Amino acid sequence: MRFLELIRTTWGELNQRTRLWAGYAMITMLVAALGWSALAGKVAGLEKKRNAREGVLKELLTLKVDYRNARQSSDKLIGRMALLRPDDSPAKILEEIGIKGKGIKIAPLKGEARGAVTEEVSDVRVEGLTFNEAVNLVYRLEKGTLPLVIKKLNIRTRFDDPSRCDLSMILALLKPALGQAK
Repeated sequence: MRFLELIRTTWGELNQRTRLWAGYAMITMLVAALGWSALAGKVAGLEKKRNAREGVLKELLTLKVDYRNARQSSDKLIGRMALLRPDDSPAKILEEIGIKGKGIKIAPLKGEARGAVTEEVSDVRVEGLTFNEAVNLVYRLEKGTLPLVIKKLNIRTRFDDPSRCDLSMILALLKPALGQAK
């Protein structure tokens, strides 16, 4: 209470002109404080908006990377499908790879149609391969120039010669559907 009384007595002792200027100074300080508080609120709102947009941007950047990867693999598949000839089949592709002197059995299976792509499926069994030859064969099939998919792969060692193996796999050659062929 003493502090308020001191302010009151000091205010009362001031002449009218000094009181007027002190009032103007207090009004100016109050307007500045109100302006500062309004600007601080606006800055805080903009900061929240910026943080929200940064979060969205981070999500979009990961989606952009995923999109580019999907687009790249799609373009790669389109390029591989462009190299197909009408007479290509999994058996012909295995002949071109050149597994000579091995026991190869190829049985065609029923393929599927998936949208703009049809699959020509074959059950392939190769006997008497070394493990290095088996790995090289799988690599050539996966990384070859034609769109060939290994759906199932099974490698078994031979009982009579443990250094050799038998390879059985289901291969699907992807071809454009009849309506989609260019």
